[in-house]
Amino acid sequence: MKLIVGLGNPGAEYEGTRHNIGAEVVELLAARAGCTLARKWRLKAWAGRAVVGGATVTLARPRTYMNVSGAAVASLVRWFDCEADDLIVVSDDIALELGRVRVRPGGGAGGHKGLESIIACLGTEGFARVRVGIGAPPGDQVRHVLGRFSGPERAAADSARQRAADAVEEILRSGVHGAMNRFNAGPAG
Repeated sequence: MKLIVGLGNPGAEYEGTRHNIGAEVVELLAARAGCTLARKWRLKAWAGRAVVGGATVTLARPRTYMNVSGAAVASLVRWFDCEADDLIVVSDDIALELGRVRVRPGGGAGGHKGLESIIACLGTEGFARVRVGIGAPPGDQVRHVLGRFSGPERAAADSARQRAADAVEEILRSGVHGAMNRFNAGPAG
């Protein structure tokens, strides 16, 4: 069974921040599937089963902070008896223009602390990622990722969430490479 994890920070103060766009994509997938994510205390996550892209999957959001999300993801992988290649992680990416979506079959963390934590806890880089562009910060990187989208940015961010959810569905239907062919060359928004 596939496990789809959206990265973000817990708590109302982080809702709507750029860093939480991965978690918002998983919430969008849950809404599309009519699924509610429930708190799983032992797993340090909210999780639920749903049919996405024609496949029964587990959707999850770690309840841990972004930079230490690896422990929660490792718990989810063990609990649901998944392999790394069953895992799809959705995260923000400052290296991508706002609104862009990129699918990758694996690879390094690219400086993303949440991905670094997952790689360290799983001991592998061999899991799929859907990266959602939040744009390069004009100044302080931390302030940028923990900030909210401005008025003019909201439409591009909303479009990116939809495209990222579509990309996850495409991975489940056509595989990572099929999704890469469709989404990596596509326009922002």
